[in-house]
Amino acid sequence: MSCVKPIAQDPSHNAASASHTVDIRFVRENPDVARESQRRRGEDPAAVDALLAADEARRAALQAFEAARAEQKEVSRSVGKADPGERLAVLARARDLAERVKELEAAADEAERACLEANAAIQNIVLEGVPAGGEEDYEVLRRVGEPRDFAAEGLEPRDHLDVAESIGALDMARGTKVSGSRFYYLKGAGARLELALLTMAADQAEAAGFTLMTTPTLVNPDIMAGTGFLGAHSDEIYYLPADDQYLVGTSEVALAGYHKDEILDLSAGPLRYAGWSSCYRREAGSYGKDTRGIIRVHQFNKVEMFSFCRVEDAEDEHRRFLGWEEEMLAKVELPYRVIDTAAGDLGSSAARKFDCEAWLPTQNRFMEVTSTSNCTTYQARRLNVRERVDGGNRAVATLNGTLATTRWLVAIFENHQRPDGSLYVPEALRPYLGGRAVVEPVR
Repeated sequence: MSCVKPIAQDPSHNAASASHTVDIRFVRENPDVARESQRRRGEDPAAVDALLAADEARRAALQAFEAARAEQKEVSRSVGKADPGERLAVLARARDLAERVKELEAAADEAERACLEANAAIQNIVLEGVPAGGEEDYEVLRRVGEPRDFAAEGLEPRDHLDVAESIGALDMARGTKVSGSRFYYLKGAGARLELALLTMAADQAEAAGFTLMTTPTLVNPDIMAGTGFLGAHSDEIYYLPADDQYLVGTSEVALAGYHKDEILDLSAGPLRYAGWSSCYRREAGSYGKDTRGIIRVHQFNKVEMFSFCRVEDAEDEHRRFLGWEEEMLAKVELPYRVIDTAAGDLGSSAARKFDCEAWLPTQNRFMEVTSTSNCTTYQARRLNVRERVDGGNRAVATLNGTLATTRWLVAIFENHQRPDGSLYVPEALRPYLGGRAVVEPVR
């Protein structure tokens, strides 16, 4: 038996009403929490007051419209019962009310639009405990593993591009020739390593109960908007105007839209999907940053976890996602740290985000390789994904997290290089490479 079913079409349903970004009832009941969320994000808390005012105006306009419509119906029913001498007056009253109802309906629609606009100005309400501030204000939760001491080995580490080129794994020059900057060819051992990494991620996801999916990489505007990617960072997304579609920067987008306009049965637990796809990012605003190698590129591959779950289960699900990401990092034997991302660096849809950052020896820093976000009901409200509960339906929570992506090769190349120019292959990856333990340099 299917666990989902389409939502019945209601001709009176205004699709825009399902796109309220944040739960207006929550904001009404907890305005100070919403204001504090805005402050922690570095956004204007006055937007909350603007939303509350718009919501009050919307409700008043709707009440006036409904009252006038009820009166109109009552007067219309009385026309046939009126005495002949009163009938003309009753008819005139009915016509006046009909015009009034049209005016009030237009006013109610405008108030609804204004309320939606005010709602869209507020990003997802951050969860308690999320650090305030911007990109550099994260909290380090833990460090796992010790960075390799290259100096003790008498070895000067080479960057990932040098390592990759020495084993015939990567060709940046021809990628640029064919497609422009930030494009590349993975070849030979590089292509095999990427496939091994992603396949291992897919196997782990299936073992954890995820349904593996290959997903569309082109989506319609309502799907892209619904996930929250058409806000401040919309310039990062490739848009195809001839088709009015977007290339996805992550399979999270296609997975989030998978159950759009559906009611889910979550009685048996979360619905979990793992999407394997190519991803595309314009990297707008990154001029001069990470120009060497494949740290920042326009196209890459990724296995992404996604979950639809009950709101009450979302924080536990988030911890499970982080655990699965750390399990993958342990398999590829990388030293890393976990950070609790600050509110101002969450993006509009996440209420909390944990990043896992692998050590990059040639840059003496940690580099993000994976992250997991709890989006609470933000995306589900915009995409109209609900679950049936006693007394009606409610929005579900959505979560996402990366299990493996092409960027991981950067950390693997640098951390696992050997003095003779070869590359050590982590034990967990070897079954996916025919038992290969070392990738030898190209002679």
